[in-house]
Amino acid sequence: MGQFDHVAFQVGDMDVAIQFYVEKLGFALFSRAVNQEEREEFVFVALGDLRLELIQDLDQAAYQKPGIKPPYCPHLAIETDNMEQAVAHLIEKDVPIIRGPLVIEGEVTWVYFADPDNNVLEYVQWYK
Repeated sequence: MGQFDHVAFQVGDMDVAIQFYVEKLGFALFSRAVNQEEREEFVFVALGDLRLELIQDLDQAAYQKPGIKPPYCPHLAIETDNMEQAVAHLIEKDVPIIRGPLVIEGEVTWVYFADPDNNVLEYVQWYK
């Protein structure tokens, strides 16, 4: 019926969120706009075929970050072909690692981390 288009995360400060995704994770800024009718600012960033929408509620004066707890859902998983390099990049960029890397031998390795708004992301490496 359809195909995957994007995932969206709420953010408290759009400039901080853009800086995180572009400078720390290597996403490209695709578009940025304000929807006055909905009182939202929204941005699309892209990493390869992955599109992520960041939304800031312009009327929410006291945005509160969600808590982070297992099983770390929802989260956005980004496939990597080199987990060691991906984790080293997170450490180099001072990105908080929540848990991992975790391993199921011969199948998959993954690590959970978070953006400045506690939106959970995951790097995953599949062994095919």
